[in-house]
Amino acid sequence: MQTIRASVAGEFEQMNRLIIEQLQSRVPMVENVGHYIIDAGGKRLRPLLALLTGAALGGCRASHVTFAAVIEFIHTATLLHDDVVDISSLRRGRPTANAAFGNAPSVLVGDFLYTRAFQLMVQLENMPVLRHMADTTNTIAEGEVMQLARAGDPDTSEQDYLDIITRKTGVLFAAACFGAAVLSQRPAGEQQRMADFGLHLGIAFQMIDDVLDYEGDAATMGKNVGDDLTEGKPTLPLIHILREGSTAEQALVRHAINARTAQDIGAIVAAVRRCGAADYTREQARLHHDLALQALDGLGAGEARNALQELTRLSLERDH
Repeated sequence: MQTIRASVAGEFEQMNRLIIEQLQSRVPMVENVGHYIIDAGGKRLRPLLALLTGAALGGCRASHVTFAAVIEFIHTATLLHDDVVDISSLRRGRPTANAAFGNAPSVLVGDFLYTRAFQLMVQLENMPVLRHMADTTNTIAEGEVMQLARAGDPDTSEQDYLDIITRKTGVLFAAACFGAAVLSQRPAGEQQRMADFGLHLGIAFQMIDDVLDYEGDAATMGKNVGDDLTEGKPTLPLIHILREGSTAEQALVRHAINARTAQDIGAIVAAVRRCGAADYTREQARLHHDLALQALDGLGAGEARNALQELTRLSLERDH
């Protein structure tokens, strides 16, 4: 990741400083909870996409730095709210904010981060970006509700799953790239190609996340293996077992999703491997990986484009 960030290293550091500056509040709890989750680190992948897109399209400007901070605040707000809804206890290798501070502070500070993001967007004085980000955050909220409605439902289809992850994950990746292209004053067709790149990258990224929930290591990932089961999430590996697994495997998965339990995680991990659920999910992620790379065709050669391509490769080949 350090190599990938190299072409925007200065702007990345400016963004981090802006994030810390914008966490300031007259209410101590806002700063405490905000710093707790922001300081936990993470890949900063979404804001990095905004900076790299700006760099690839003629140069990273101050507006791209501000916009990258907007993207990170919106992502962080969704994490705070997600962990409350999912009753999660571990993220990035330490207790979630709701585990450390309680549900109410996490929800309310998430609201603070959302509104801070829109305050920063107003400073950009760019109505197309503001309009697109308003639509994006609304779509993310729809995705969260869709996921909640499907929790515990083993009859969720692959198309339902794709709709959910497109809204929950894909659209923010797309918005990071689209908004940066708008700020670079690129033609509409180029803006759309960058949005397509981000969308397919985000979908591939989420599919690999869902594989790692059954293949990964808790210490490496920084979260508990099998969390999706305890949340009743019918992700693609499980959907594949329900379609292709043995009668016993299908019954096992159906019960786990219905009961929202990871009690049989060992047997389910074995089923994921035996019936090719992980391989199938990776194949679907590969399709979106390829579509993301195709969207970069026509982008000028350079360090930033190379970094975007490398990020796309890493979306498939990561272990956390």
